[in-house]
Amino acid sequence: MKKGFGVLLVALLFVGCKQKITPADVAKINGYWEIEKVVFDDGQEKQYGMNEAYDFFQIDKNNVGIRKKVVPQLDGTFLVNNTFENVKVRFADEHTYLDYNTPYMKWSEELLTLTDKELVVLNAEKKEYHYKKTGPINLTDDGKKTK
Repeated sequence: MKKGFGVLLVALLFVGCKQKITPADVAKINGYWEIEKVVFDDGQEKQYGMNEAYDFFQIDKNNVGIRKKVVPQLDGTFLVNNTFENVKVRFADEHTYLDYNTPYMKWSEELLTLTDKELVVLNAEKKEYHYKKTGPINLTDDGKKTK
C-alpha cells in the first residue's frame, strides 16, 4: 500500500511539473537554436558537440512562420539557402504543437519546453530533441556588428 502511494505521488509530481506553454511564450522560439542531444524512447541519449548547422525559427504574432537550417561562419554571418519549412504553432488539449509543411510532406512535433534558453520537442517516433539558444559566432574580432 505504501509503495502504491509513493508511486502515485511521484507520478503526480511529474505531471504537475510539466511546463504549460502559453501563446505569450511563442515569441521565445524566434532565433537560432543549436541541438544539444536527442533522447530516444528507451532512455538512451545521443549527445551533440559542435554543430555545423543551426535551426532558425521566425514565428509571427499569428503563430505562423518558418524554420530553416543555417550554417554559422567564423565572421558572425550565416550561410543560408532558399529551403525552409512552413511552421504553425497549434494549441490543443493542454498541449502545444509545431505543425510543419513543405511541398513534399507534413508532420508535427509536440513542444515540451520553451524558455529563453531551452527548446525541447517530441516527434512522432518519440524522440526528444533538446536545443539551446545560440547566436552568431564571431572569431574575427574585427569590431563589426554580426547579422
